[in-house]
Amino acid sequence: MELDASLGWLSLSMTPGLGSRLTGKLLRQFGSPEGIFRASLTELEACHLPSAPARAIQSRQAHKDAEEELARVRKLGCLLLNWDEPEYPRRLLEIYDPPPLLYVRGDPSALNRHSISMVGTRRPTPYGNQVAERLGRDLAERGLTIISGMARGIDSSAHQGACRASHGGTVGVLGTGVDVIYPKENRKLFAEVEKRGALISEFPLGSHPAPENFPVRNRVVAGMALGVVVVQGAQYSGSLITARLGMEFGREVYGIPGNITADVSFAPNQLIKQGAKRGVAYGSACGVVSGRGIYTRGTRLPICRCTFAPGEKGLRSAGCGRDGACG
Repeated sequence: MELDASLGWLSLSMTPGLGSRLTGKLLRQFGSPEGIFRASLTELEACHLPSAPARAIQSRQAHKDAEEELARVRKLGCLLLNWDEPEYPRRLLEIYDPPPLLYVRGDPSALNRHSISMVGTRRPTPYGNQVAERLGRDLAERGLTIISGMARGIDSSAHQGACRASHGGTVGVLGTGVDVIYPKENRKLFAEVEKRGALISEFPLGSHPAPENFPVRNRVVAGMALGVVVVQGAQYSGSLITARLGMEFGREVYGIPGNITADVSFAPNQLIKQGAKRGVAYGSACGVVSGRGIYTRGTRLPICRCTFAPGEKGLRSAGCGRDGACG
């Protein structure tokens, strides 16, 4: 998008009290950021908008902040993509609260390639790291872009595996601004992911890793991909949140079985227990996601496969709850 044309979208995204869901509602009602800022206070409140953000929109309170943010974006050289841009991830538009604006460093064409998300704990076992890296590499070799969250542990291993594929592509979805490297030890990996694909975020430049950012980030990780692979994760890990979101969005969800005595095996084993009728798929010579599971070169990886219809929600746990009736 032309940066000058981004000012309205930036103003909207930086208006206090407006999350992605309320912003989406306003955009559907008024058609564009300009239409929203031209609306009267009565029209805004008729959309059941709380008083504070309605008055902030009326006063264009965020306009100056947006101008300063635009100058920082120009200096950094990153891109801004809104819903109307052809490069905006099409699959994200299928979820109920897509981010209206994305900051992008790298190649925006990477955002609409066939992709698979890989998620897991920040404290994996050697087995978990090995599986994540090998699966990331093999799937990338077969043309799938690997999406993950650039965190320590499984995320980093998945990105590294994709980068080690000869023509592998990968996208890092950040819970910070795209100018903030977190964790610090991933500086080289950030550069490699930007070169091999893209780094994206919905958070303004300079945003630091606040804990509340990561569940928000997880819906983008789940929504952009054809499916979500949970490699390792504890009982209350973000991996299960991402898996649940993937189910709600109608994505394929997979679990990599692990040692039943290890805490980090809880998440994938729970997915298998609650959702898998066919729990094992055997790899042969290629690495693709098919209707029967994930196949990796020369490796046997047992996979749980649960498919949910778009919009199917209200699940009480991360598993499908179908007692083996899926498949």
